[in-house]
Amino acid sequence: MATRLMPLGRSVWRWSRRLVTGFVLISLALVLSLRWIDPPVSAFMLRHALNVWRLDQTPPYYRQIWIDWTHIPASIKLAAIAGEDQRFPNHLGFDLIEIRHAIRAYLKGGRLRGASTISQQTAKNLFLWPGSGWERKLVEGWFTLLIEILWPKERILEVYLNIAQFSPGTYGIEASSQRYFGCSVGELTRQQAALLIGVLPAPGSHRLDHPSGQLQRRAEWILDQSRRLGGEAYLRRL
Repeated sequence: MATRLMPLGRSVWRWSRRLVTGFVLISLALVLSLRWIDPPVSAFMLRHALNVWRLDQTPPYYRQIWIDWTHIPASIKLAAIAGEDQRFPNHLGFDLIEIRHAIRAYLKGGRLRGASTISQQTAKNLFLWPGSGWERKLVEGWFTLLIEILWPKERILEVYLNIAQFSPGTYGIEASSQRYFGCSVGELTRQQAALLIGVLPAPGSHRLDHPSGQLQRRAEWILDQSRRLGGEAYLRRL
């Protein structure tokens, strides 16, 4: 009996090793290619499109317009860093200081808050699915490391701002700017840019067409943090 199980165990190990090797090579090739190729769609967009297609809704299933890095105003770039990940220029995908603060607060009886970086959000939105299971977090960590190693910081922020969900069915800063402010992202005021970034922690909980007092206060906080970081000169650290 033991002699029969040994070849089976070796076979399982061999196939597992091949699967892991294949996943590593494919993910490496995919992430490296997206350093120069603009992703036409994200995993979150595909999931949204599939859900509304099942409801027999007519296309387009979502709104998204790609805008290149050079056409994204500095106010938006700075607001994203100020509002979402102020250590973005310095970390390797994971903000260990924020993670430590979140764990400490949780151990003191608070709720377990998120400490995701822009890099982690980019990896999750582009390649994965919503949720908090350990298996998703593990794969998210792998893709986060890949994009940090293979992409410059400017590319990570460019992709993030183009695929992040700003409201149900609307992804990316250009489509959101046109939908809610009636102009291209390059024409936004600083206040509008801060409002746009302000919805990112919970895009389903805020309305850009009717900003709540909470969203307006968050936008003011983002503007204040942008000034405290040193203004647009902070972007030279990327």
